Amino acid sequence: MSDARPNVLVVFSDQQRWDTVGAYGSPLDITPNLDRAAEEGTLLERTFSPQPVCGPTRACLQTGQYATTCGGYNNGVTITESGDPGYGDLLANVFGDAGYDTGYVGKWHLGDAGTEPIPEGRRGGYDHWRAADLLEFTSHPYEGVVYDEDGDPVTYDGYRVDAMTDMMIDFIEADREEPFFGFLSYLEPHHQNDMQRYVGPEGSEYRYRNPWVPGDLEGIPGDWHAELPDYYGICERIDECYGRLLDALDRAGELEDTIVLFTSDHGSHFRTRNGEYKRSAHESSIRVPGIVRGPGFEDGRVEELVSLVDLPPTLLDAAGVDVPDRMEGNSVLPLLDGGVGDESANDAVDWKDDVFVQPMSHEEVARAIRTDRWKYSVYAPGADPWETPQPEEYVERYLYDLRADPHEQVNLAGRNDYRGVADDLRERLLARIEAIEGKAPTIEAAN
Repeated sequence: MSDARPNVLVVFSDQQRWDTVGAYGSPLDITPNLDRAAEEGTLLERTFSPQPVCGPTRACLQTGQYATTCGGYNNGVTITESGDPGYGDLLANVFGDAGYDTGYVGKWHLGDAGTEPIPEGRRGGYDHWRAADLLEFTSHPYEGVVYDEDGDPVTYDGYRVDAMTDMMIDFIEADREEPFFGFLSYLEPHHQNDMQRYVGPEGSEYRYRNPWVPGDLEGIPGDWHAELPDYYGICERIDECYGRLLDALDRAGELEDTIVLFTSDHGSHFRTRNGEYKRSAHESSIRVPGIVRGPGFEDGRVEELVSLVDLPPTLLDAAGVDVPDRMEGNSVLPLLDGGVGDESANDAVDWKDDVFVQPMSHEEVARAIRTDRWKYSVYAPGADPWETPQPEEYVERYLYDLRADPHEQVNLAGRNDYRGVADDLRERLLARIEAIEGKAPTIEAAN
């Protein structure tokens, strides 16, 4: 690599809970490669989705903005395209302008193209392209199609996670003089939509037929009992493919010159909180893994609350590329200054002590704030999420004490003995809504 700047690779899973990874305390031992990366690199201990839906979270990562700011507030809503204001500030364009070769592989979900090739102007500025807008409908777990830069189909057989990994390895190993920015967006461990179930590699249902059950699921109606075996099998295969990517970087002589971020768009509560797998403000829906290895991230640990909106500016900052003013997140690099455990260094950083979430389902519009201890969520009864993504009136829905109740089993909203806590969190949430959305809604207290 002739450029002094590091390569940057994002490995992005879909619908993966943070507690599937051993570095976060999972007892499953299915993520040895990620666990090693967390030990050698930086573990973001508490990372959260700003909008626990596939398309909106992808919009947040490509823009560095919240979903209501960039316009990608629900599935099927496109972000800026070529020629629009802000197009040059999309993540791939910023890296491209800095001299990076850019490539995208996998699920895009931001081009409003369905199963057809995505027009060039809606590909976020990526040069190399092996992707489909709705990969869940152009493919199945063992066969399917994506499209290349010319809109021509690229077919694959074999397990989908393996195939997408192979395509990214081809990009990594291409001859080039400049550094690269690659984004690998798996569909897995997301369920296969037209089958309405998770489909793991062959044998998953036997290897994990008596699965470990996270505390937030145990004893609660949902489909976790049937789906966890395949879900865990998928997470295990993703970890294996993550290891293959690191091996490819090593073979290319680029491993120590490449920043590798692993994260996910949202988690899965296995239909225990609503009729879907996500789209709620619960931990199992919004909390995701966040692991970064490579130059600048050696032997690190970030205990502060981090939003996925913070990761685009983090990657640009780490690569020595100016962060566009349009991006609303903040780089986590200052939290690493002084080394692991240097509390004085971390205390000197003016870091927010909460994360703001904009849950949006097919039926409901909500907002939430998550602090070190509390979860406070409100919703807008009757608001159409397509027509009214920013309502004027909300009602309190959930209040959880995460220290006493980490699995969010006891909803404290409406209780008089927690009214003072709820009032404080309501003001904090309203301040976040006004700062990010430019709105001043009202929040009615729960009865």
